[in-house]
Amino acid sequence: MTAQRRLIVVGAGIGGLTAALALARRGHQVTVLERSAVLAEVGAGLQISPNASRILVELGLKPRLEARAVTPDSLRIHSTRAGGEIARMPLGPPIAARFGAPYWVIHRADLQTALAAEVAALPSVSIRLGIAVKRIEAEPGRVVVAIEQDGRPDTIEADGVVGADGVWSMIRTGTLGAPPARYTGRMALRATIPIDETPPDYRNAVGLWMAPRAHLVHYPIAGGRLLNLVAVTEAAWEDDNWSVPVERDEVVRRFDPVSGTRWPEAARALILAPQHWTGWALAGIRPDFDWTSGPVTLLGDAAHATLPFAAQGACMAIEDAAVLARSLDRHAEVADAFAAYEKARKRRTTAIWDQAVSNGRIYHMGDALALFRDAGIALAGRRLIDRQAWIYGWKPD
Repeated sequence: MTAQRRLIVVGAGIGGLTAALALARRGHQVTVLERSAVLAEVGAGLQISPNASRILVELGLKPRLEARAVTPDSLRIHSTRAGGEIARMPLGPPIAARFGAPYWVIHRADLQTALAAEVAALPSVSIRLGIAVKRIEAEPGRVVVAIEQDGRPDTIEADGVVGADGVWSMIRTGTLGAPPARYTGRMALRATIPIDETPPDYRNAVGLWMAPRAHLVHYPIAGGRLLNLVAVTEAAWEDDNWSVPVERDEVVRRFDPVSGTRWPEAARALILAPQHWTGWALAGIRPDFDWTSGPVTLLGDAAHATLPFAAQGACMAIEDAAVLARSLDRHAEVADAFAAYEKARKRRTTAIWDQAVSNGRIYHMGDALALFRDAGIALAGRRLIDRQAWIYGWKPD
């Protein structure tokens, strides 16, 4: 292990807190700067596949997560063209046996709470809330971060800065001069409903419903008490905010006309169940730019905000944290460690980014293409798990 470094992590989301924990576990002094006055994750559910869950277990989070995470027994794939289920991929014990780690679904807030509690127990980590980062300047032997809290300016010095400040990263655009994220033409509508209001078949499974220009995903969260719903449609985004409240009638209006088909009654029942939804503009940035400059680097959505159609956004941030911590062990200079970390992550995060885009096209196929898609998925059946091995089988070096 190399000497202890003073590191600043900007952002206390899933990626930032995982990075803080991974870095502290390896002996570094970490300060987490969060703009919000309270820790509060946006969104609802997350899928944490074995490539990421193994890291969380490694970091000591299993006892905190087991009561809140759900281990679904299967992924059930449906098609509106076929009128119902076309394939089922085992999850649960088969996934854990093959890849050596569980497949979890969990509420974002539960994962963030577990990470924050684990981090708070470490004397080498400090979380500062209500901090706006105004400027980052690299100087010989140090990085100076200009901050503001309650209108009062201040500066903090460190050996390196990790920008985990999300899809609209200020560090990406302001400090590194890299491009902003862009709206992808897809809108995600999110809601949760009590699990006891859903059919028993849905209570311990991940469900995917594919339709022309739209799809629906659902799975249990909050220790199995809630069903998380994510309905995705292709739409223009005209609001100044990137998330907006949406009423049920508008969700229904958006779905049937957009997909051009009537959804099966089981799927329609799920769409009709919540009275209130939240609409999110899905923005992304392909990681084909330089996300490191000397002792400043990016992590998670700040580096590679990915469409959710591979269920790997949070997983990639968790992987990033593990690789970053290991890279700092192997290099005497922070700048060299950060450059090696980016090089190690670039190919995989780009491949995942491209896979998510491809999955979105596949999910939204119509007409003859949907017929061939459904036939291919049905033929693969239980062997669908083999197609995920390159994702789920990953381990940090």
